[in-house]
Amino acid sequence: MTRIALIHALHASIEPINAAFAALWPEARLTNLLDDSLSRDLAEAGALTGEIVARFHTLSRYAAEAGAEGILFTCSAFGSAIDAVALDLAPMPVHKPNTAMINRAVAAAGEGRIALLASFAPTLPSMLPEFPEPDRVLPVFCEGALEALQRGDADRHDGIVAEAAARLPEDCTVVALAQFSLARAAAAVAPLAGRSVLTTPACAVEGMRAALFGQGERR
Repeated sequence: MTRIALIHALHASIEPINAAFAALWPEARLTNLLDDSLSRDLAEAGALTGEIVARFHTLSRYAAEAGAEGILFTCSAFGSAIDAVALDLAPMPVHKPNTAMINRAVAAAGEGRIALLASFAPTLPSMLPEFPEPDRVLPVFCEGALEALQRGDADRHDGIVAEAAARLPEDCTVVALAQFSLARAAAAVAPLAGRSVLTTPACAVEGMRAALFGQGERR
């Protein structure tokens, strides 16, 4: 049975990715590691610091020593820290949360733009460089959504995200929900957005399985 380590910086990311694994790769054995102080410290610092990157190395090395065969990070705002971990642990697959979704969004957008919605502000500047053509991405900050979710008001969270999607310009042909914690809002977003809506967890699960075993295999 394949062991995958999931490393989280937000508690709200845990349920969506575990649900995606249950639906798409139930054979995988999951280890969840949470340090929710990472997101707070990043927000306070305003940028990744050497100390934050060092903590990513500590978490990932612990996961590897515990028997992980692949590591999936679930918070989108720590791209360069994840890159550093991937180099450190190569050839083990160490995946950012959004790489697979970005590839699908670019393919689906055609000549249009991609609307990138996030409820954690540092996610947007971190993710934009990951797109091959960042100028074709419209970053949208869903202010107040994360705070609503953290205080237990999931309906308000979904409503804020859906309202942002309803205001998107017509040339945005794809809506990409940048964070794992936003996946729960997809059902509310789709009718108002009137276009394709992509979430990160399902794409991330398929991407990790393909990296370990190739397309279509389940172990």
